[in-house]
Amino acid sequence: MLNTFQLLLVGYLVPAALGQTAVISVTTSGPPNFFTDLPGPAITDLVPTTTSSLDGGPSVSGSSGNIGWGSSTLLNETPSGFLTTTRSSWTVAVTSAPEPASTQPCNLHAEFCTRRYSDITYIGAHGSPFVKEYSLADNQNLDVKAQLNDGIRMLQGQTHKENGTLHYCHTSCGLLDAGPVEHYLKTVVEWLRDNPFEVVTIVIGNGDFLNVGDYKEPLERSGLAELAYVPKERNIRIAQWPTLSEMIQTAGKRAVVFMDYKADEGTIPYILDQFKYMWETPFSQTDENFPCTIDRPPEQPKNDTQGKLYMANHNLNTEFLIGGKKILVPNTVDLDQTNGVSGFGSLGLMANNCRADWDRYPNILLVDFYDVPKGSVFEVAARANNVSLGGGCCGKKKSTAPILAKATGLLLLLPTLAMLFCTIF
Repeated sequence: MLNTFQLLLVGYLVPAALGQTAVISVTTSGPPNFFTDLPGPAITDLVPTTTSSLDGGPSVSGSSGNIGWGSSTLLNETPSGFLTTTRSSWTVAVTSAPEPASTQPCNLHAEFCTRRYSDITYIGAHGSPFVKEYSLADNQNLDVKAQLNDGIRMLQGQTHKENGTLHYCHTSCGLLDAGPVEHYLKTVVEWLRDNPFEVVTIVIGNGDFLNVGDYKEPLERSGLAELAYVPKERNIRIAQWPTLSEMIQTAGKRAVVFMDYKADEGTIPYILDQFKYMWETPFSQTDENFPCTIDRPPEQPKNDTQGKLYMANHNLNTEFLIGGKKILVPNTVDLDQTNGVSGFGSLGLMANNCRADWDRYPNILLVDFYDVPKGSVFEVAARANNVSLGGGCCGKKKSTAPILAKATGLLLLLPTLAMLFCTIF
């Protein structure tokens, strides 16, 4: 009679001899670790193999252990519009027969679990809270829950104080008031708790240059402070960020919170000073060339820049003159091209140009109306990340305002805008 150990050994060795894999289910007293509690040998190396470009030359030369992010031109387009390369392929070298990898996705992709937070390109919703029907001041068609469900993993919005309470407001609360910051963040926190394998970045625009202490109450009351990631040391470089699986496993610290101005990590350590960790390209663009140059923080040394995360602002605006003053509103007419995969002025071309300039893709591609046309922005990110595009897009639109209605909205906004400019100037 075989004892229990012998039975388990036979159950493992016999299938292995046949080139198969034995899966033994063990019940433990604690929750399973989806990223590390897998049987069998560890992957010891990642060996890149190259494919040929259309002109006959090699397309990539990767380094050992690199999953491929930033290793090759994946979008297959140059500024002139010609295809140049194909994406790289990878083979895995193991010490013995390979075991199945974890299929639990992180940020919708199993491949991301072992990648550093800084080695992924995310699609960001510019003006995420600003969803208002028939308004020229809105930046998105779908609310934040729909954004997250569709795959948005970076949320940006400007805040202002209104009657003693922090609100998300676009330029001015008189122009577009999306409500209290606390209410918006509660929705984000509820979504994070319902989706325990997702990591989300939040960039807070401190429109009134308030002290960071003013943000403590809404972040704590919303529950975001409990989920906010705090680096082991300040001002970490891109090679020092943890993997997504490490962030998920470390007490569930799955929200990375940045603030553009007046952050003080000595006072509130979970609100990170954005420009100590990240730089960004020019924003509020009316230039369809979308240059991939440093805008904020200004006068930053290039060697410092290369060690930071970076965000590509890719939201096109149209300029109006009202009372001799300039006002920028989102250009919704050209969205199909602006958010497109290829062509002049497209998000795909900007991503490629940025990679050519900085030898790696942007960490964040910040866009307006991400769902137009049919979520093509996610295809751009998938190509940059060298992963397959999963699922469909996008959630049911909250706003389907036609251009004529938007124009009517502008006329209705004129008195408010006039009062706003009188106040400011």
